[in-house]
Amino acid sequence: MIKVLLVDDHPVVRQGLRTFLDLQDDITVVGEAADGATGVAAAEELRPDVVLLDLRMPGSDGLHALRGLRERANPAKVLVITSFTEPAAVLPAVRAGAAGYVYKDVDPPALVAAIRSVHAGHVLLHPDVARLLAAGDAVPAKLTAREREVLAELARGRSNREIARDLSLSEKTVKTHVSAILTKLGVQDRTQAALRAVRSGLVSG
Repeated sequence: MIKVLLVDDHPVVRQGLRTFLDLQDDITVVGEAADGATGVAAAEELRPDVVLLDLRMPGSDGLHALRGLRERANPAKVLVITSFTEPAAVLPAVRAGAAGYVYKDVDPPALVAAIRSVHAGHVLLHPDVARLLAAGDAVPAKLTAREREVLAELARGRSNREIARDLSLSEKTVKTHVSAILTKLGVQDRTQAALRAVRSGLVSG
């Protein structure tokens, strides 16, 4: 089951999301919060797999929540749900660690697909956002050609076993490459490395 935490200041929105998501066989809503600070605390207590996060909330907003989750090294994937339609408006959220975003008028089946995709390790960014990010987040040239290949596969959500098979490497060698990539990029986990790959244009969002 994919455990989801809802963070939105509108009770009606949270109730609607909970009602729909709880109908899914593989998704369960484990909690709700009405602002960023409460959301961070709930994520620490409930350990959700995915946080569905509104950006604009009174008091502590979505960016506050993203930074709080990152400071605590919370492993939850964050999917921003926003009313902003201008790509530049979501840049701060992506830079703060969001694995992707959807608009509030998203079709319910598309929202479920997005939750599943983020949970699987994929990065959901509109190409315009990826391009805007690319300028300031280039993948360092110090990555070897093989490490760049592994990073590209990692950003597509591939497991070490799948990367090993696709690149004709041993799983142990892939693990070594992944460790080197994380060190060189200065990131803590595969999701952050994948975000850098997308931001740099190494793979498309």
